[in-house]
Amino acid sequence: MTDLSTATVLITGATSGFGAASARRFAADGARLVLLGRRTDRLDALKAELKVPVHTLALDVRDRDAVVAAIAGLPADFGAVDVLVNNAGLALGLEMAPGTNLDDWDAMVDTNVKGVMYCTRAVLPGMVERKRGHIINLGSVAGTYPYPGGNVYGATKAFVEQFSLNLRADLLGTKVRVTNLRPGMCETEFSVVRFKGDSAKAGTVYAGMKPLSADDIAECIHWVAALPAHMNINSLEIMPVDQAFAPFSVHRETDA
Repeated sequence: MTDLSTATVLITGATSGFGAASARRFAADGARLVLLGRRTDRLDALKAELKVPVHTLALDVRDRDAVVAAIAGLPADFGAVDVLVNNAGLALGLEMAPGTNLDDWDAMVDTNVKGVMYCTRAVLPGMVERKRGHIINLGSVAGTYPYPGGNVYGATKAFVEQFSLNLRADLLGTKVRVTNLRPGMCETEFSVVRFKGDSAKAGTVYAGMKPLSADDIAECIHWVAALPAHMNINSLEIMPVDQAFAPFSVHRETDA
């Protein structure tokens, strides 16, 4: 297995959910952590909690110039990023496409697509030069299986899947690994964000079933990173037992 005790792990969206859980999981190995997120207070709290070297970056992955400058300016002890966990992402709204808010669509594209691009491009040259590294992208089952109201969110996660595969093609021979993780239903802040702070509505998403947890996904992220360096998990789909696939929808005309 790959020894992660000396690794430097950069995690985006580190202030909650999969990102915070992943920080704790890698910290258990003694890894150095670069934690990126928008909420300074949560970054500071997580840094104080973890008993490993931590460098925080308070910024938004949608800000291309800030991402490039921050990663280029990492302190020497944190500059050689071994693992990038592209976790920052969100869904906004569940309206059908004709009635959606274009600002929500822009925010999802800018975060889930452009943010992944910016962070990946910022760390890749160093990984290639060092002939080691691992890009772990957080996709979603929504990138594979459509559902009503998933429109642009699902499309952004389909991008993550194809981007990951294309990176594998580009990086052949460099020893840099790329993985796309595709979680199903997980109870984090995801639905609260999707429904813009409506916790009651978010709670109905998981009513009567046992969803995955942030720790479940963090364990999967850690597992693919800890595998021997010659192994690459291209794509890993994870669902709770209580979730499966819906039958095809068919619209049938009825007599008035």
